[in-house]
Amino acid sequence: MVGASVARVLAGRSARKGLKLSNETKLEPRDHAEAVALFRVKVIGELTARELCHGELAASLRELSEKRFRPPESEVSRSYAVPTLERWYHGYRKRGLAGVTPRPRSDRGYGQNLTDAERKLLLDIRRDHRSMSTKVIVRALVREGRLRPGIISLNSLRRLYQAHGLERRSKRYDGPGKSRRTWEAAHPGKVWHADVCHGPRLGAAGKQLPLRVHGILDDNSRAIMAMSARHTELELDMLQLMTDALRRWACPEVLYVDNGATYSGDSLRIFCSRLGIKLVHAEPYDPQARGKMERFWRTLREECLDHLPADATLHDAQVRLLATIDRAYHIEPHGSLMGQTPEQRWAQRPPLRPVTEQELREALTVDVVRRVSKTGTLGVAGIEWELEKGYLAGKKVRVFRSLVDTEAAPWVEWDGKRLPLHRLDSRKNAQRARAPVSKHRIDKVPFDPVAPLVDELAGRDPRKGGRS
Repeated sequence: MVGASVARVLAGRSARKGLKLSNETKLEPRDHAEAVALFRVKVIGELTARELCHGELAASLRELSEKRFRPPESEVSRSYAVPTLERWYHGYRKRGLAGVTPRPRSDRGYGQNLTDAERKLLLDIRRDHRSMSTKVIVRALVREGRLRPGIISLNSLRRLYQAHGLERRSKRYDGPGKSRRTWEAAHPGKVWHADVCHGPRLGAAGKQLPLRVHGILDDNSRAIMAMSARHTELELDMLQLMTDALRRWACPEVLYVDNGATYSGDSLRIFCSRLGIKLVHAEPYDPQARGKMERFWRTLREECLDHLPADATLHDAQVRLLATIDRAYHIEPHGSLMGQTPEQRWAQRPPLRPVTEQELREALTVDVVRRVSKTGTLGVAGIEWELEKGYLAGKKVRVFRSLVDTEAAPWVEWDGKRLPLHRLDSRKNAQRARAPVSKHRIDKVPFDPVAPLVDELAGRDPRKGGRS
């Protein structure tokens, strides 16, 4: 028995290994040229499998030219002329796949229209400025009159650089001497940063729960727009914090965040889109791109989080954070602000676009599809709700709720009407008066399908009420 079990296990492993190898040995085109050749063979393949005379071939090619095909890496379909199809046909019949494989231009990557001086100038500039884009190089040379306008396209210039081994390099990987350019928003209120800082664990109800500090920082002034100490790191936490900041201040143009789950969900993206805020994510695995926020978190740790008492609660942490921000951070001069304080720089902001309460409610209204049970109930956000309209039992409905006020009851929109929901109360339902039910459990309108048959059997006319 043991040997049989071992044999079955080994057989299962072998089968799984075989399946894995079959997936790994799946054939794919080597490059784009081979993918194009395979596509062309697929287009004319039906014709190459038959022996056609000249008249039949011409008719078949005309018929094929009226059809549409989608080339590799293309989002739209297109048709091909008869001469093109004929060239593919004869090329494949004579040389096989090589006869329909596109051949690269002999002068590819050379910049044929450039003079020797222009080509040397472009190559010399690239050697000295490996991180500069081709667009910037061409634009600068044309403005200075050192390059003729329209003499070379950006793609041709990139191929020229590639042919000489001068592909563009990112400054991030240029070696030990790499550098970053310092950037700053044009004015206070234009760009906000949002992030979460992990603090020490706090005691709550006899348990140790994590401390998560959510913060929003203005790029230009380094002022804190909103801050909240919580135990969770959810997208809903960010939405609530952003709502508080918008209510207190105004609407920024850009919200700059990392790629964590807190900032990568659809809810935050839709919320920002509805309010006209551009949601920008930093490059992944690049904490230096979030340098301003990281620098603020270091300051907050040194001046507040590292000094939390061992028995501090979430409320204690929130009070200490607000005190540190308002009484120390905002009124101290910052070197990055040329000696100004965040409070002084924030006071220099131009008029910003305010956000009304109605805009917030519309931006934070979410909807889900639920099926109403036979008892007229449905579940939303882990809570069981009841719908008064009994005719919707068993139907799928769209349920709306606002994230501005999480305690507010959701509602159903049906046939242009807004139908309120209320929490299910089984005990209260037990005391409600029920609709009267017929004693015989039949409709009030008299209806007896057997009576006409009895009248007919007895020789009575059913139209005369059963009389002869």
